[in-house]
Amino acid sequence: MASSSIPSNGSEPFEAERRWSVLAITAVAVVLSLMSWFSATAVINDISRAWELDTATAGWLTNAVQLGFVTGAILSSLLAISDIVALPRLMAGSALLAGISSAVLLIEPGFAGAVLARFVTGAALAGVYPPAMKFIATWFKTGRGIAMGAMVGAVTLGSAGPHLVRAVGQVLPWETVITVTAICCLLSAVVFLVLREGPHGFARARVDPRQVAAIIRNRPVMLANFGYFGHMWELYAMWGWILAYVVAASDSGAYFGNASLLAFAVVAMGAPGCLLGGFLSDMIGRCYTTALMMAVSGLCALAVGFLFDGPAALFLIVALIWGLTVVADSAQFSAAVSELSDASYVGSSLAFQMGVGFAITTITIWLVPVIADFAGSWRWTFLVLVPGPFLGVVSMLALRRLPEAAKIANGLR
Repeated sequence: MASSSIPSNGSEPFEAERRWSVLAITAVAVVLSLMSWFSATAVINDISRAWELDTATAGWLTNAVQLGFVTGAILSSLLAISDIVALPRLMAGSALLAGISSAVLLIEPGFAGAVLARFVTGAALAGVYPPAMKFIATWFKTGRGIAMGAMVGAVTLGSAGPHLVRAVGQVLPWETVITVTAICCLLSAVVFLVLREGPHGFARARVDPRQVAAIIRNRPVMLANFGYFGHMWELYAMWGWILAYVVAASDSGAYFGNASLLAFAVVAMGAPGCLLGGFLSDMIGRCYTTALMMAVSGLCALAVGFLFDGPAALFLIVALIWGLTVVADSAQFSAAVSELSDASYVGSSLAFQMGVGFAITTITIWLVPVIADFAGSWRWTFLVLVPGPFLGVVSMLALRRLPEAAKIANGLR
């Protein structure tokens, strides 16, 4: 097992310089592995036609990934997996499993088999995303906000990637998108294996299910979690259904050209958004940054329905601002939890935060198309997302008022 820290031997300046190259390499691996998350979603219309699925049923190919991630993250938290297993090995093995399970769709295993394969993909990605956040924290004691922002930016680009593959190769069969994303996962496993943990490692934990109760009793941690939960109520439903929303808007008279390319642009805008969130957290603090981003994204969710049938230029502006802000705060919740949690349970705290957060996403991912079917239109479906970010704002401003906010980088600014 790799050591959680590097002994002091005079190499600190070298390690400080090296952390940026480690961040870049890790980000590339995360982008490649997260390509599998929305691989089926990017070609959902093609799969629906090929397998004769209605919109609500096809939505389970997206929701199964969320449920798998929830299961994997909660089990990881209960068993302290990311606090026990060497992080590069954990991420490499998980990426390999994600690639294999993604490729299962190529044999067309039927709807039940496809849902199971997507569930396994999600569970495997729970061994990539939360551990990657902890891994980067071992390299960044200062600048952790911007570093974690870069990691969530990588997650965002990976999530957007299948839409780009689809947009570039519209004439290609859906199997091509699945194949490309599965290969990307396998490549990421190789990249993860060349990494090692940084000099600011956390203490190794022992398996103790009671640690979840300790996380729940920690009020500052839970306020940061509640902010994250409100954020997640909005995020993945927007990411998961923006393509269907754009297609429906185009059918209503607003012309957006290549719908997959627009969906990619909206989701990918989150990557610079995450860097912006990291920069702002260093300027005004994590609490104010997250509150600001959730306020703007919530307003976009409120406004986009009014622009459903045009003008197209204004819809595009609001959609891109939404894509920029909807995920810009995500890393700051993880950074706050890493700073507020007991050092021996940081990995478990992150897994708990993400596990519950992603469980919440399954509600809105399921609910959005149900509302669209009931209403006979997609126009007002995103209104259901609005309460999440505004409740998140309340939670983060409450955290800002606690003395424990001093533990967060720039928390009292």
